[in-house]
Amino acid sequence: MCPVNDSYFEDAEDVSRDESLARLEIALLSVVFLSAAILNGSLLLVLWRQRKQMSRMRVFVFHLCLADLVVAFFQVCPQLMWDITDRFVGPDLVCRLVKYLQVLGMFSSTYMIVVMTVDRYQAVCNPMVKFQRARTRLNIPVCVAWGISLLGSLPQVFIFSQVEVAPGVFDCWAKFIKPWGLQTYITWTTLVIFIVPVITVVFCQVRICRAIQINLHQKTKQHSNVDVPLPSRASGVAGMSKARVKTLKMTVVIVMAYIICWAPFFTVQLWSAWDTNAPKETATFTILMLLASLNSCANPCIYLLFSSQFPKRLMTFLCQRQSEGKESMHDEATLVSTLYMSFKNVSESK
Repeated sequence: MCPVNDSYFEDAEDVSRDESLARLEIALLSVVFLSAAILNGSLLLVLWRQRKQMSRMRVFVFHLCLADLVVAFFQVCPQLMWDITDRFVGPDLVCRLVKYLQVLGMFSSTYMIVVMTVDRYQAVCNPMVKFQRARTRLNIPVCVAWGISLLGSLPQVFIFSQVEVAPGVFDCWAKFIKPWGLQTYITWTTLVIFIVPVITVVFCQVRICRAIQINLHQKTKQHSNVDVPLPSRASGVAGMSKARVKTLKMTVVIVMAYIICWAPFFTVQLWSAWDTNAPKETATFTILMLLASLNSCANPCIYLLFSSQFPKRLMTFLCQRQSEGKESMHDEATLVSTLYMSFKNVSESK
């Protein structure tokens, strides 16, 4: 699932793998894949059924779910199959396509969070600026996020290929210019997929918090002097509805979940690339790298937990499913119906 598989740090030798560690990888990846596919698939279905009543925030969440499904099916699933077979099974074209789609999932999920955060920043700090707020079929921030993802993933096609790692044994590997090729690749990937997005979203969140702080300070002054006008940013915050405040809180949690999940992954990648003595084949390294994909499971959970009455409705549904034991098609219809009802009270954001 990572940009560079553990075996890429070897010198193209047929190194035998640790079978116990491989079984652990397979178990973790299976859980992550099933969870991400079910959670994002269910949420995407519900949002699609409500596409005619989509708020701006739901549009971002819809595309974030779509990006997380790309992670599940084209990043986690291929890596799971790879771990099961030990070697990549497929021609050179499939190898390059899989590597492209793996990084596409990372890019799209990351930059969808970025444009979502920037949108919240514009709504709070620059409420008078039109940031593509008209209800049109073309959402420019979303298109920008997908455009960056599609273009940013292109180097994968040229870096990875089918390589003969032993006589008659082929695998999907990358060949880097020694001694600086691998370090440059990992550092660049970390910069564009993690460091720059994190700096952007943290900057936006700090400015949002600052605007809210100014608003509270001005409100305190107004109690003593009703003639003191509010600054433009503070006045924008003063007019925020409870729904918008809820979306701001949800955005903060999504950003925090992203940082928590991906920071260990990129730390391990940089350590492995720059330190020749790094313990690359240990269980700790492997688990830290695999758990990054949990972010794709966390995003739909965060959105659903910020939805009104969802936890109670979900527990009711699970209890009914356990007691009734209906046929699978009926269970799926009940799931869709329950989720659909839970979203009737989801906060709207203009």
